[in-house]
Amino acid sequence: MDGYFAFMLVATALVLMMTIPALALFYGGMSRAKSVLNMMMMSYVAAAIVGIVYVAIGWSMSFSGDGVLFANPFELFWLDGVPTDAYIGVMFQMTFAIITCALISGAVADRMKFSAWVLFVPIWAIVVYFPMAHMVFSCTDDSLICGQIGAQDYAGGTAVHINAGVAAFVLVLLLGKRVGWPKDKMRPHNLTLTMLGAGLLWFGWYGFNVGSIVLGDQDPVAEMSRTFANTTLATMAAILGWLLLERIMHGKATSLGAASGIVAGLVAITPAAGAVDLSGAVAIGFIAGAVCAWAVSWKFKFGFDDSLDVVGVHLVGGIIGTVLIGLFSTSEGAGGIDGLFYGGGLGSLGDQVLGALVAIGYSAVLTTIIGLAIKYTIGLRLAEEDEVEGIDFVEHGESAYDLHTSMSGGPKTGVLNTKPASEGF
Repeated sequence: MDGYFAFMLVATALVLMMTIPALALFYGGMSRAKSVLNMMMMSYVAAAIVGIVYVAIGWSMSFSGDGVLFANPFELFWLDGVPTDAYIGVMFQMTFAIITCALISGAVADRMKFSAWVLFVPIWAIVVYFPMAHMVFSCTDDSLICGQIGAQDYAGGTAVHINAGVAAFVLVLLLGKRVGWPKDKMRPHNLTLTMLGAGLLWFGWYGFNVGSIVLGDQDPVAEMSRTFANTTLATMAAILGWLLLERIMHGKATSLGAASGIVAGLVAITPAAGAVDLSGAVAIGFIAGAVCAWAVSWKFKFGFDDSLDVVGVHLVGGIIGTVLIGLFSTSEGAGGIDGLFYGGGLGSLGDQVLGALVAIGYSAVLTTIIGLAIKYTIGLRLAEEDEVEGIDFVEHGESAYDLHTSMSGGPKTGVLNTKPASEGF
């Protein structure tokens, strides 16, 4: 077991790295120059808040016992009664909660008040994520998605990606469009950061998926090997699927497309990593890459301003990965279930669709209630003039880049002067 604990220490560190700094860099590079620090700060502060709340009641709500939606929040309050040698399991699941909340931030870039984000994160984690984690990962007979429905979700297609994608969509609708969107071109300000973030996400995702091995009747080494290989091949296939469709639709294969394809493939294979064989992983990755590349254009067609394509990648990719388990699952995998393409009939496909629908409905209803409560109390959105000025300066008093020369001719620091926001930079 010493080897297992050592492996879990590494896996947990890798998943934490997925948020800090990988997601922060990925989203930060996609943001505009005047918003990059705020975008990165949303990931950092989400990690700080969710980590503490998770230890206080999150683990207990998710894993302390039976319950259709969640377990007793105070059964293991502040990990009371949890053996110290089990803390690594708590920390591992904590990193899942952190990145799920942080993923939402990409949809609301440029315009959500930092105070509103700080309030939204712990409430959403408690009301939405912890119950979803119980329904999916605490596989008791009572837990809804895993136990009663029987849907497979290896590492979080429903609890993480569909959950975050739906929440992102709800907040986008409540916030409204950015000033000038879609008329103004709001291009990524630093694709180098985005590419670096995508690469780090891919690296960290091995902790995410391989760390979620099922230590039951399955051979742990075989399970880890399958999951590692499936994660790798699905991501490679998704890059190709995204770039192919991008080339067909727009005539160019872009670096942003490659980075986005990486994430789309990782999202889609997450629920299926232990359930499918290599050919299934390639198929799921390629389909996700192509469909997500198409899905990110829906915001222009339907008029919702999903700033950094959280809906198109995480919601759509999460649905694809979750549902396609019903087609590509093999009984040799962790769940021991044959999907439709392997002679298993429609049963597994029905379970997967129902599991996805429950995740969509639960997240949509509860996130709407939370978002409306914040909107009509402290407010969700920056004032228009503050948004135009730039959220980095207005909310944090800083700028990511020193683009001006001081009056004395000397270099300026990254911290701006204390002029009122109305006076500009």
